[in-house]
Amino acid sequence: MRRSIELLGALKNAGFAATSRDPFWWPNSGTFEVVVGVVLTQQAKWERVEESLALLRKANALHVKTLAQMNEEKLKDYIRPSGCFNAKAKTLIRLSRGILEEFETFEVFAKEVSREWLLAQKGIGPESADSILCYACYKEAMVVDSYTNRLLRYYGYTFESYEMLQEWLIEGLEEAEVAKLYERTLSRVELYARFHGKIVEFCKEKVKGGEITQGVPGLSLED
Repeated sequence: MRRSIELLGALKNAGFAATSRDPFWWPNSGTFEVVVGVVLTQQAKWERVEESLALLRKANALHVKTLAQMNEEKLKDYIRPSGCFNAKAKTLIRLSRGILEEFETFEVFAKEVSREWLLAQKGIGPESADSILCYACYKEAMVVDSYTNRLLRYYGYTFESYEMLQEWLIEGLEEAEVAKLYERTLSRVELYARFHGKIVEFCKEKVKGGEITQGVPGLSLED
């Protein structure tokens, strides 16, 4: 494997779909729920995050104004299944208040927020910022996570930083080749969302003991 388009093509040909639950992979993309889910996903399995989201949904609490005004102890109870609930409750309340103070509504936030603003918020790192930008705000942001690192390491690639791995993924996605692969034009947002989703779906099946147990079908180590 020399370029990221080869990885994308192999994942697609192997049948690792990224749209079975949402056109942009992340459930309920384009909503404030994604912002909440991104924070809850930090150091947590998605199944536990879903438990927390279900409790918040039942309480009609998946709204930026509701979380901004919520009692911290009550929020901890709702998000307890996802772990690290003390820190995550503080982050969610602080972030919700910041969104309202800076942008007034989630809709304005989704249109105007920048990566720099997100990274300036306590508890939001590069992966969380890019996840919010891509899946909640439909902005061009390629998400890099631990699965991405493990998969690229399996193929002999190591990167000194999040940004260097992100750049490698983006640079390899030539528009003409992407169009040929999908036989239609994809927006960069949809492309990045699908690519990251395919990586996650593949790695969820193939990671054992913290490492990839086998490569993507049709993509050998020698390619």
